[in-house]
Amino acid sequence: MGEVYLARDTKLGRRVAIKVLPDSVAADPDRIAMFEREAKVLASLNHHNIAALFGMEQAGGRHFLIMELVEGQTLAGTIAAAPRGLPLPVVIPIALQIAGALEAAHEKGIVHRDLKPANVKITPGDMAKVLDFGLAKAFSIDGTSGDVSDRATITATHLAPGTIAGTPGYMSPEQARGQAVDTRSDIWAFGCVLFEMLTGRMAFSGATISDTVVSILERSPDWSALPAATPPHLRRVLSRCLEKQPKARWRDIGDVRIELEDSREWALPAGPSERKGSRVRERVAWAALVLVAAAAAALLTAVRTAPEAREARVDLLFPRDVSPDFAQIALSPDGQQVVTAMNFGGP
Repeated sequence: MGEVYLARDTKLGRRVAIKVLPDSVAADPDRIAMFEREAKVLASLNHHNIAALFGMEQAGGRHFLIMELVEGQTLAGTIAAAPRGLPLPVVIPIALQIAGALEAAHEKGIVHRDLKPANVKITPGDMAKVLDFGLAKAFSIDGTSGDVSDRATITATHLAPGTIAGTPGYMSPEQARGQAVDTRSDIWAFGCVLFEMLTGRMAFSGATISDTVVSILERSPDWSALPAATPPHLRRVLSRCLEKQPKARWRDIGDVRIELEDSREWALPAGPSERKGSRVRERVAWAALVLVAAAAAALLTAVRTAPEAREARVDLLFPRDVSPDFAQIALSPDGQQVVTAMNFGGP
């Protein structure tokens, strides 16, 4: 969508990024209009996880944007350095920051439409910055738009009416079909990025663009590629992001962010207090198991010594952190085993 250069703001003494239109389309009215629209989109956003726009200028017949210079490498580069996927303590904070950036854009009525690892920078301070709103568009309340750019381009090289807007491999099914898109298309792309962070591979790919589109429309991701340690809660969040029918997908990226907040505890390494709490729960669990064994022995003794009895009563006292579920108690047909569900006060 443009060429980006490192530059220095001599007035304010800071380094910035300068984005200009390529020479081949610098005089194209449609591209200039799209360039100006990107500037307006960025000017309406103010979020610490979105690269900021400082200004738009024109000189010598050329249009250019003055933007925040984001140091670091792209998320694509970070993933490439970890072909088996990033660890959960790295994935969850990045995912939360990307979700926060999308939430800010969606609240302003803006759909990014080209979210992918290459459009996310990770700073040396581990802050995620979403870049390149060049394909972004405003959407109406009913999610429809007459904007011809809905059918603008499938690559970043040119615009041609009748083709598709987006990057193969991260486009939602409705986007791949050239249909109108809304915020749920960004949620799909977010799911693709999350899957790639977890596994080190794209959720949907193919030898050609056509093969990739077929994969998006007809196939499911390889769920077996997810690490075995991926929490069930996170799997559910991800699967709902990648529902092929928009109505079955998460409706709001803010809901996804909240769900990911619940996954944060799975991603954090245990600190001293957490390890101490874990040991306490472990001791409580063992105590509870001893009590269950004693209860089972008492119950079995009652059954054996009084075969004519139809029931036996056993009174038990459990530690405060233990919650037995006697609604799920079961006695084997031969009277030899007793089973019940118990909560030991921790995950």
